[in-house]
Amino acid sequence: MDELRLNVSLLRRRVPNLTSAAKSIGLRPATVSNLCTGKIPIGRSEVRTLVALASLAQCSLDELILRGESVEMIETKIKTLDLFAPIAKGGTIGLVARPKMGQLVLLGELFYRLKKEGYSIILLKPEGNHPELNDVFEHVDVVVDSIEKAYEQTIQLGTKNDVIFTADRSHVLTGEIYELQERFQNVNVQSVTTFLLDLKGEVVDEDLPYGPLETLWHFDADLTARHRFPAVNPIYSTSSVLEGAHLDQNHLFIQQRAQKLLRRYRELRSLVNVKGTNSIPTAEIETFNRGERLEAYLTQPFYVAEPYTGIKGVSVELKDTLDDVRKILDGAVDSEDLKTLNYIGSL
Repeated sequence: MDELRLNVSLLRRRVPNLTSAAKSIGLRPATVSNLCTGKIPIGRSEVRTLVALASLAQCSLDELILRGESVEMIETKIKTLDLFAPIAKGGTIGLVARPKMGQLVLLGELFYRLKKEGYSIILLKPEGNHPELNDVFEHVDVVVDSIEKAYEQTIQLGTKNDVIFTADRSHVLTGEIYELQERFQNVNVQSVTTFLLDLKGEVVDEDLPYGPLETLWHFDADLTARHRFPAVNPIYSTSSVLEGAHLDQNHLFIQQRAQKLLRRYRELRSLVNVKGTNSIPTAEIETFNRGERLEAYLTQPFYVAEPYTGIKGVSVELKDTLDDVRKILDGAVDSEDLKTLNYIGSL
């Protein structure tokens, strides 16, 4: 059977305000979001949902559903991202976070790493004064202040290199980003991967705040409060790269096992916070301990943060991340001191 995925770029072009449009015909925005990122596979979705989306986009089901087209992953060598919500090359990535949850540090780190891989980094500066972006600018090739300049620079740099383009949600609300992405469809450039963030933090309280996405990163308040960085939620963050045959099946199997463990671990932590460690059922102590170790392992020192943390940044190949996570899931580090797993690279 052909591999199926939603034509997210078509939805972006045809239905800019997808949240309101989906609600108006009885679709849950969360369902639409999960279809776009692949959290709900096309094969498991209801036919009426797909028909309704095709109606909104004024297209046929054949146009809405792509067959046999794989989504290429950009490997960042950041453990949490590569394992749970890989970057879809050429897609749109949305960051859902409140201020001070680490999204700008993560963006700066990504820019630092991807520049070394030959990507050109372009950032569209939001209106107003945003001193919090100063550290990010350091790792950007070009900062522009208008959509037109963003287009010109992307054309200029994109003829030779893959491009990472970043914009604030304010440009999404005006519809300018969708128009820009549509223009990119008609020119001969390398891939353009778009990152969207919200400096105000309003996206946390909204459904589909950026419209359809290929990759979604939810930042987690609990991880932030406990200084577990990058504070990307491993349960709610997802990517279309994870759909079926687009991903190595070993990766998918380990990713699903890890999510299952962390989901239960989080439930047990809530219990412990209220009633103490003695409240954990004896049969679940092993689950809690392995969840603790996996969460600790997923922390990672960043190169851009070295001056502040005093810890040398590290990169971890995806194959090493998968091997390490499998070992943790299978109990190979059950006897390890939890502290030795915090902010390391590979085991």
